[in-house]
Amino acid sequence: MKTAIIHDWLVSNAGAEKVLKEIIELYPNADIFSLVDFLSDEDRAIILNGKFAKTSFIQKLPFSKTHFRNYLPLFPKAIEGLDVSSYDLIISSSWAVAKGVTKAKEQRHICYCHTPIRYAWDLYDEYMVNIKQPKKFLVEQTLKYIREWDLATVDRVDFFIANSKFVQERIKRIYKKEAMVIYPPVNVEEFTLYENKENFYLTASRLVPYKKTKLIVEAFNQMSNRKLVVIGDGEEYNKIKKIAKSNIEIMGYQENSILIDFMQRAKGFVYGAVEDFGIVPIEAMACGTPVIALDEGGTAETVVDGVNGVHFNKQNIEDICKAIKRFEMLSFNYKLISKQAEAFGVERFRRIMNEELKKIMPL
Repeated sequence: MKTAIIHDWLVSNAGAEKVLKEIIELYPNADIFSLVDFLSDEDRAIILNGKFAKTSFIQKLPFSKTHFRNYLPLFPKAIEGLDVSSYDLIISSSWAVAKGVTKAKEQRHICYCHTPIRYAWDLYDEYMVNIKQPKKFLVEQTLKYIREWDLATVDRVDFFIANSKFVQERIKRIYKKEAMVIYPPVNVEEFTLYENKENFYLTASRLVPYKKTKLIVEAFNQMSNRKLVVIGDGEEYNKIKKIAKSNIEIMGYQENSILIDFMQRAKGFVYGAVEDFGIVPIEAMACGTPVIALDEGGTAETVVDGVNGVHFNKQNIEDICKAIKRFEMLSFNYKLISKQAEAFGVERFRRIMNEELKKIMPL
Protein backbone atom coordinates (compact mmCIF):
# COMPACT_ATOMS: atom_id res chain seq x y z
CA MET A 1 0.00 0.00 0.00
CA LYS A 2 1.08 3.51 -0.71
CA THR A 3 1.06 5.22 2.69
CA ALA A 4 1.01 8.83 3.88
CA ILE A 5 1.81 9.78 7.47
CA ILE A 6 0.46 13.15 8.67
CA HIS A 7 1.87 14.91 11.76
CA ASP A 8 0.63 18.29 13.02
CA TRP A 9 4.01 20.08 13.05
CA LEU A 10 7.65 19.11 13.24
CA VAL A 11 9.68 21.46 15.43
CA SER A 12 11.06 19.31 18.29
CA ASN A 13 11.50 15.78 19.58
CA ALA A 14 8.77 15.46 22.22
CA GLY A 15 6.30 12.72 23.16
CA ALA A 16 4.21 12.84 19.98
CA GLU A 17 7.36 12.64 17.87
CA LYS A 18 8.39 9.45 19.68
CA VAL A 19 5.12 7.91 18.49
CA LEU A 20 5.69 9.28 14.99
CA LYS A 21 9.18 7.75 14.90
CA GLU A 22 7.77 4.29 15.63
CA ILE A 23 4.97 4.62 13.07
CA ILE A 24 7.63 5.49 10.49
CA GLU A 25 9.56 2.38 11.58
CA LEU A 26 6.46 0.33 10.71
CA TYR A 27 6.03 2.14 7.37
CA PRO A 28 9.58 3.13 6.31
CA ASN A 29 8.56 3.87 2.71
CA ALA A 30 5.72 6.20 3.67
CA ASP A 31 5.72 9.86 2.69
CA ILE A 32 5.50 12.28 5.61
CA PHE A 33 3.33 15.40 5.67
CA SER A 34 3.16 18.23 8.19
CA LEU A 35 2.03 21.85 8.51
CA VAL A 36 5.67 22.89 8.99
CA ASP A 37 8.99 21.09 9.25
CA PHE A 38 11.69 22.97 11.15
CA LEU A 39 13.47 20.02 12.76
CA SER A 40 17.15 20.24 13.57
CA ASP A 41 19.44 17.88 11.67
CA GLU A 42 19.85 15.78 14.82
CA ASP A 43 16.11 15.44 15.45
CA ARG A 44 15.45 14.80 11.75
CA ALA A 45 17.85 11.85 11.80
CA ILE A 46 16.21 10.43 14.94
CA ILE A 47 12.53 10.96 14.07
CA LEU A 48 12.31 10.94 10.28
CA ASN A 49 15.36 8.84 9.38
CA GLY A 50 16.75 11.95 7.69
CA LYS A 51 13.66 12.59 5.55
CA PHE A 52 11.96 15.94 5.02
CA ALA A 53 8.20 16.26 5.36
CA LYS A 54 5.98 17.65 2.61
CA THR A 55 4.69 20.83 4.18
CA SER A 56 1.80 23.28 3.87
CA PHE A 57 1.86 26.91 2.72
CA ILE A 58 2.47 27.96 6.34
CA GLN A 59 6.07 26.77 6.00
CA LYS A 60 6.81 29.78 3.76
CA LEU A 61 4.85 32.47 5.61
CA PRO A 62 6.78 35.26 7.38
CA PHE A 63 8.26 34.35 10.78
CA SER A 64 6.76 30.86 10.60
CA LYS A 65 9.90 29.22 11.96
CA THR A 66 9.46 30.86 15.36
CA HIS A 67 5.82 31.97 15.34
CA PHE A 68 3.93 29.43 13.22
CA ARG A 69 1.37 28.98 16.03
CA ASN A 70 0.19 32.55 15.36
CA TYR A 71 -1.24 31.21 12.11
CA LEU A 72 -3.72 28.98 13.98
CA PRO A 73 -6.76 30.37 12.06
CA LEU A 74 -5.11 29.08 8.88
CA PHE A 75 -4.34 25.57 10.19
CA PRO A 76 -7.57 23.93 8.91
CA LYS A 77 -7.10 25.23 5.35
CA ALA A 78 -3.41 24.38 5.48
CA ILE A 79 -3.97 20.75 6.51
CA GLU A 80 -6.75 20.36 3.93
CA GLY A 81 -4.37 21.70 1.30
CA LEU A 82 -1.97 18.78 1.71
CA ASP A 83 -2.48 16.52 -1.29
CA VAL A 84 -2.74 12.90 -0.15
CA SER A 85 -5.12 11.82 -2.92
CA SER A 86 -2.72 9.23 -4.37
CA TYR A 87 -2.35 7.18 -1.17
CA ASP A 88 -4.16 3.99 -0.15
CA LEU A 89 -3.56 4.42 3.58
CA ILE A 90 -3.38 7.63 5.61
CA ILE A 91 -2.08 7.53 9.19
CA SER A 92 -2.36 10.75 11.16
CA SER A 93 -0.51 11.47 14.39
CA SER A 94 -2.81 14.17 15.69
CA TRP A 95 -3.24 16.41 18.71
CA ALA A 96 -4.43 19.43 16.70
CA VAL A 97 -5.50 19.38 13.05
CA ALA A 98 -3.74 16.44 11.36
CA LYS A 99 -6.86 14.28 11.69
CA GLY A 100 -8.73 16.74 9.41
CA VAL A 101 -6.70 15.99 6.30
CA THR A 102 -8.96 15.57 3.24
CA LYS A 103 -9.43 12.05 1.88
CA ALA A 104 -11.47 10.20 -0.71
CA LYS A 105 -14.06 7.55 0.17
CA GLU A 106 -11.90 4.65 -1.02
CA GLN A 107 -8.91 5.71 1.11
CA ARG A 108 -8.50 4.47 4.69
CA HIS A 109 -7.57 6.95 7.40
CA ILE A 110 -6.33 5.75 10.79
CA CYS A 111 -5.78 8.45 13.40
CA TYR A 112 -3.46 7.94 16.37
CA CYS A 113 -5.03 10.62 18.54
CA HIS A 114 -2.84 12.10 21.27
CA THR A 115 -5.84 14.23 22.27
CA PRO A 116 -8.58 16.32 20.70
CA ILE A 117 -7.29 19.92 20.49
CA ARG A 118 -6.63 20.80 24.15
CA TYR A 119 -6.95 24.58 23.99
CA ALA A 120 -10.18 24.38 21.99
CA TRP A 121 -11.83 21.84 24.30
CA ASP A 122 -10.72 20.67 27.77
CA LEU A 123 -8.16 23.41 28.46
CA TYR A 124 -10.19 26.23 26.89
CA ASP A 125 -10.94 28.07 30.15
CA GLU A 126 -7.37 27.70 31.43
CA TYR A 127 -6.01 28.92 28.09
CA MET A 128 -8.30 31.96 27.99
CA VAL A 129 -7.97 33.13 31.59
CA ASN A 130 -4.95 35.44 31.11
CA ILE A 131 -5.86 36.80 27.66
CA LYS A 132 -7.10 40.41 27.66
CA GLN A 133 -9.38 42.30 25.28
CA PRO A 134 -9.31 42.99 22.36
CA LYS A 135 -7.12 39.94 21.72
CA LYS A 136 -9.49 37.79 23.79
CA PHE A 137 -12.38 38.37 21.38
CA LEU A 138 -10.24 37.34 18.40
CA VAL A 139 -9.01 34.21 20.18
CA GLU A 140 -12.57 33.26 21.21
CA GLN A 141 -13.76 33.54 17.61
CA THR A 142 -10.77 31.58 16.32
CA LEU A 143 -11.28 28.72 18.79
CA LYS A 144 -15.01 28.66 18.04
CA TYR A 145 -14.14 28.19 14.36
CA ILE A 146 -11.55 25.51 15.26
CA ARG A 147 -14.09 23.57 17.36
CA GLU A 148 -16.70 23.68 14.59
CA TRP A 149 -14.16 22.54 12.01
CA ASP A 150 -12.83 19.85 14.34
CA LEU A 151 -16.30 18.31 14.69
CA ALA A 152 -17.12 18.70 11.01
CA THR A 153 -14.04 16.67 10.01
CA VAL A 154 -14.50 13.74 12.42
CA ASP A 155 -15.87 11.45 9.71
CA ARG A 156 -12.68 11.84 7.69
CA VAL A 157 -11.21 9.33 10.17
CA ASP A 158 -12.14 5.67 9.67
CA PHE A 159 -10.55 4.40 12.86
CA PHE A 160 -9.32 6.15 16.02
CA ILE A 161 -6.51 4.92 18.25
CA ALA A 162 -6.19 6.73 21.60
CA ASN A 163 -2.96 7.01 23.57
CA SER A 164 -4.76 6.34 26.90
CA LYS A 165 -8.15 5.51 28.36
CA PHE A 166 -8.33 9.17 29.38
CA VAL A 167 -8.08 10.28 25.74
CA GLN A 168 -10.37 7.44 24.67
CA GLU A 169 -13.04 9.00 26.88
CA ARG A 170 -12.37 12.46 25.40
CA ILE A 171 -12.75 11.09 21.87
CA LYS A 172 -16.09 9.53 22.78
CA ARG A 173 -17.33 12.64 24.60
CA ILE A 174 -16.23 15.20 22.00
CA TYR A 175 -16.25 13.28 18.71
CA LYS A 176 -18.88 10.65 19.60
CA LYS A 177 -16.51 7.99 18.25
CA GLU A 178 -15.11 4.78 19.67
CA ALA A 179 -11.34 4.33 19.91
CA MET A 180 -9.03 1.53 20.91
CA VAL A 181 -6.16 2.28 23.31
CA ILE A 182 -2.52 1.70 22.43
CA TYR A 183 -0.18 3.31 24.95
CA PRO A 184 2.72 5.31 23.45
CA PRO A 185 6.23 3.85 23.21
CA VAL A 186 8.62 4.64 26.06
CA ASN A 187 12.33 3.98 25.68
CA VAL A 188 12.51 2.00 28.91
CA GLU A 189 15.78 0.35 27.82
CA GLU A 190 17.58 3.69 28.15
CA PHE A 191 16.14 4.42 31.62
CA THR A 192 17.61 1.53 33.58
CA LEU A 193 17.03 0.30 37.12
CA TYR A 194 19.11 1.85 39.91
CA GLU A 195 18.34 0.88 43.49
CA ASN A 196 20.65 3.14 45.51
CA LYS A 197 18.19 5.98 45.99
CA GLU A 198 19.31 9.25 47.56
CA ASN A 199 17.47 11.71 49.79
CA PHE A 200 15.97 14.08 47.22
CA TYR A 201 12.90 14.38 45.01
CA LEU A 202 12.92 15.17 41.30
CA THR A 203 10.51 16.81 38.90
CA ALA A 204 11.25 17.26 35.20
CA SER A 205 9.16 18.78 32.42
CA ARG A 206 8.77 21.80 30.19
CA LEU A 207 8.27 24.75 32.51
CA VAL A 208 4.87 25.83 31.19
CA PRO A 209 1.74 26.55 33.26
CA TYR A 210 -0.24 23.34 32.67
CA LYS A 211 2.68 21.16 33.82
CA LYS A 212 2.22 22.66 37.33
CA THR A 213 5.95 22.67 38.14
CA LYS A 214 5.53 26.04 39.86
CA LEU A 215 2.91 24.47 42.12
CA ILE A 216 5.30 21.62 43.04
CA VAL A 217 7.98 24.19 43.91
CA GLU A 218 5.49 26.11 46.06
CA ALA A 219 4.66 22.88 47.89
CA PHE A 220 8.32 22.12 48.59
CA ASN A 221 8.80 25.71 49.74
CA GLN A 222 6.59 24.65 52.65
CA MET A 223 8.66 21.49 53.26
CA SER A 224 12.06 23.03 53.89
CA ASN A 225 13.49 19.76 55.26
CA ARG A 226 12.99 18.04 51.89
CA LYS A 227 15.17 18.62 48.85
CA LEU A 228 13.68 19.02 45.36
CA VAL A 229 15.59 19.10 42.07
CA VAL A 230 13.86 20.71 39.07
CA ILE A 231 15.02 19.89 35.52
CA GLY A 232 13.54 21.67 32.52
CA ASP A 233 13.21 24.99 30.77
CA GLY A 234 10.36 27.10 29.48
CA GLU A 235 8.37 30.27 29.91
CA GLU A 236 7.98 29.85 33.69
CA TYR A 237 11.70 29.29 34.37
CA ASN A 238 12.38 32.78 35.75
CA LYS A 239 9.22 32.78 37.91
CA ILE A 240 10.11 29.40 39.38
CA LYS A 241 13.75 30.35 39.92
CA LYS A 242 12.65 33.50 41.74
CA ILE A 243 10.31 31.81 44.22
CA ALA A 244 12.38 28.67 44.92
CA LYS A 245 13.80 28.45 48.44
CA SER A 246 17.21 27.06 49.39
CA ASN A 247 15.99 23.42 49.56
CA ILE A 248 15.13 23.54 45.84
CA GLU A 249 17.70 23.31 43.03
CA ILE A 250 16.58 24.67 39.65
CA MET A 251 18.86 23.10 37.03
CA GLY A 252 17.17 24.25 33.80
CA TYR A 253 17.49 22.16 30.65
CA GLN A 254 19.83 19.16 30.92
CA GLU A 255 21.08 16.56 28.47
CA ASN A 256 19.38 13.17 28.60
CA SER A 257 22.33 11.54 30.37
CA ILE A 258 22.05 14.03 33.24
CA LEU A 259 18.26 13.59 33.43
CA ILE A 260 18.62 9.81 33.60
CA ASP A 261 21.26 10.08 36.34
CA PHE A 262 18.95 12.18 38.53
CA MET A 263 15.94 9.98 37.75
CA GLN A 264 17.88 6.93 38.86
CA ARG A 265 19.07 8.45 42.14
CA ALA A 266 15.89 10.30 43.19
CA LYS A 267 13.85 8.78 46.02
CA GLY A 268 10.68 9.91 44.24
CA PHE A 269 9.56 11.64 41.05
CA VAL A 270 6.89 14.34 41.50
CA TYR A 271 4.52 15.19 38.65
CA GLY A 272 1.57 17.59 38.79
CA ALA A 273 0.10 17.79 35.29
CA VAL A 274 -3.15 16.39 33.91
CA GLU A 275 -1.47 14.43 31.13
CA ASP A 276 -3.01 12.70 28.15
CA PHE A 277 -0.61 9.84 28.91
CA GLY A 278 2.64 11.06 30.50
CA ILE A 279 5.86 9.54 29.16
CA VAL A 280 8.25 11.10 31.71
CA PRO A 281 6.70 9.37 34.76
CA ILE A 282 7.13 6.01 32.96
CA GLU A 283 10.80 6.86 32.33
CA ALA A 284 11.20 7.49 36.07
CA MET A 285 9.52 4.16 36.87
CA ALA A 286 11.87 2.37 34.45
CA CYS A 287 14.68 3.63 36.69
CA GLY A 288 12.89 2.01 39.62
CA THR A 289 11.86 5.41 40.97
CA PRO A 290 8.33 5.64 42.41
CA VAL A 291 6.12 8.50 41.23
CA ILE A 292 3.98 10.99 43.15
CA ALA A 293 1.35 12.10 40.64
CA LEU A 294 -2.17 13.39 40.12
CA ASP A 295 -5.00 10.83 40.22
CA GLU A 296 -6.34 12.15 36.92
CA GLY A 297 -5.43 11.77 33.27
CA GLY A 298 -2.77 9.36 32.10
CA THR A 299 -1.00 9.11 35.47
CA ALA A 300 -4.21 7.77 37.03
CA GLU A 301 -3.75 4.77 34.70
CA THR A 302 0.00 4.22 35.02
CA VAL A 303 0.66 5.02 38.69
CA VAL A 304 -0.76 2.36 41.01
CA ASP A 305 -1.14 3.86 44.47
CA GLY A 306 1.09 2.11 46.99
CA VAL A 307 2.76 -0.08 44.34
CA ASN A 308 4.80 2.16 42.03
CA GLY A 309 3.98 5.50 43.64
CA VAL A 310 1.19 7.48 45.28
CA HIS A 311 -1.59 9.73 44.01
CA PHE A 312 -2.80 13.13 45.10
CA ASN A 313 -6.35 14.21 44.25
CA LYS A 314 -6.14 17.93 43.55
CA GLN A 315 -3.61 20.29 42.03
CA ASN A 316 -2.95 22.24 45.18
CA ILE A 317 -0.15 22.66 47.73
CA GLU A 318 -1.96 20.86 50.54
CA ASP A 319 -2.61 17.69 48.54
CA ILE A 320 0.96 17.51 47.24
CA CYS A 321 2.38 17.92 50.76
CA LYS A 322 0.05 15.21 52.11
CA ALA A 323 1.06 12.87 49.27
CA ILE A 324 4.78 13.39 49.98
CA LYS A 325 4.27 12.64 53.68
CA ARG A 326 2.24 9.51 52.87
CA PHE A 327 4.86 8.47 50.32
CA GLU A 328 7.52 8.53 53.04
CA MET A 329 5.51 6.13 55.19
CA LEU A 330 5.59 3.46 52.46
CA SER A 331 8.30 1.15 51.16
CA PHE A 332 8.67 0.32 47.47
CA ASN A 333 10.12 -2.56 45.48
CA TYR A 334 12.35 -0.77 42.97
CA LYS A 335 12.85 -3.89 40.83
CA LEU A 336 9.09 -4.43 40.59
CA ILE A 337 8.53 -0.78 39.61
CA SER A 338 11.12 -1.05 36.85
CA LYS A 339 9.64 -4.37 35.67
CA GLN A 340 6.15 -2.84 35.46
CA ALA A 341 7.47 -0.01 33.26
CA GLU A 342 8.54 -2.57 30.65
CA ALA A 343 4.86 -2.93 29.69
CA PHE A 344 5.16 0.47 27.98
CA GLY A 345 8.29 -0.33 25.96
CA VAL A 346 8.99 0.39 22.30
CA GLU A 347 8.86 -3.25 21.17
CA ARG A 348 5.44 -3.66 22.78
CA PHE A 349 4.16 -0.58 20.90
CA ARG A 350 5.52 -1.79 17.56
CA ARG A 351 4.04 -5.27 18.01
CA ILE A 352 0.57 -4.10 19.02
CA MET A 353 0.42 -1.34 16.40
CA ASN A 354 1.49 -3.78 13.71
CA GLU A 355 -1.09 -6.36 14.79
CA GLU A 356 -3.93 -3.85 15.01
CA LEU A 357 -3.13 -2.09 11.74
CA LYS A 358 -3.21 -5.46 9.97
CA LYS A 359 -6.67 -6.11 11.47
CA ILE A 360 -7.95 -2.69 10.49
CA MET A 361 -6.63 -2.80 6.92
CA PRO A 362 -8.36 -5.51 4.84
CA LEU A 363 -5.85 -5.22 1.99
